[in-house]
This record gives sequence, C-alpha cells and structure tokens, in this order.
Amino acid sequence: MEFFCYHRDRPRSVDLRDAMVEAHWSYMDGFADELIARGPTLLDDLDTPTGSVHIVDVPDAAAARAFAFDEPTYQAGVYRDVLIRRWHNLLGRTMWEFPGGREGGNRYLVLGLGAGEPADRNLPRDDSELIAYGPLTSDDGTAWLGTAVLLRAPDKDAARAVLTADRYAAIEVHNWQFGGRSS
Repeated sequence: MEFFCYHRDRPRSVDLRDAMVEAHWSYMDGFADELIARGPTLLDDLDTPTGSVHIVDVPDAAAARAFAFDEPTYQAGVYRDVLIRRWHNLLGRTMWEFPGGREGGNRYLVLGLGAGEPADRNLPRDDSELIAYGPLTSDDGTAWLGTAVLLRAPDKDAARAVLTADRYAAIEVHNWQFGGRSS
C-alpha cells in the first residue's frame, strides 16, 4: 500500500535538522526499495527547509506510521506534525523515473485537502511535468481526502492550477526538490 507522509518542520529547527541529515538519510536508505518519492519543501529562498515529503509503499497503515514516527529527525523533534494518508500512484513510477530528471525548472508539492465529492482522481490530460500524482484516501481506501502532486511548473500559480480549485477545502503549494543522496 502506498502512503503519502508530510513531516512539517517545527519553527527554528533548521540547525537540528542539519545536524540530523546523515541519520535521516541512513534511515531512508533502509527504505530505498519502498520509496516512490522524497524530498524537502522549502521557503521561497529555496534554501530553508519547511518540511519533508516521503511517498512510501509499505504493507499497511501501521507500517506507514512506524516509517513516519520512527524516523530519526521526527524522534529528535525537528517536525511539528506529520500528515499520513493512503495514496494511489496514478503515474505508476517513482520520482527517479521522471523523464525531466532531478534538476531544472521549479518543483512543487501541491496538496489539495478534500471537501465533499472526490476531484482530480484521474491524471490531467498533459501529465508530462508530473513527478508524482495521486489521490489521498482513508486508510481503508474508501474515503477520498484530497490529492497530492509533485510536479515541475513555471510558478506556484501554474502548479496550483493542476488541481480543480473549487473542489478542495484548501490547496497548499510548497517549493519542493528531489531528496536523498546526490549519488
């Protein structure tokens, strides 16, 4: 089962996060075969982290929670909260298989929080800039809770436009970059 995990940084935790980077990467190395996507969200300076996205394929919701809450930077207090939702990989690939590669262009996390009837449950007609795309659901997969997208776009407005605005309680757009070791 695929799960979307978004760890949001606690204010003023950058120094602790920096000190924990090797422990974080080592932990993630243990899930290399299960990771679909990963990487930090960033302020507009594209240098200061605000959170970490991990999309992981694990056996069940309990395993997803263990993945998220056993993570060393979570344990050290870097994050203020964690969003964990079941997710369905409509692209059927990992971020490493994105034809656009790791570099170039502006990358974003677009997180649509559901309200009412499901929206955007199918891929957009032009999916060439999508890195990861899928609906967020309840643990049992029956209730639609929103949509999570990683994509390359010219700007935040263009990134936001991938979702149908009036179908969500809220849409968040965060700067995002590919995570993990560079080699």
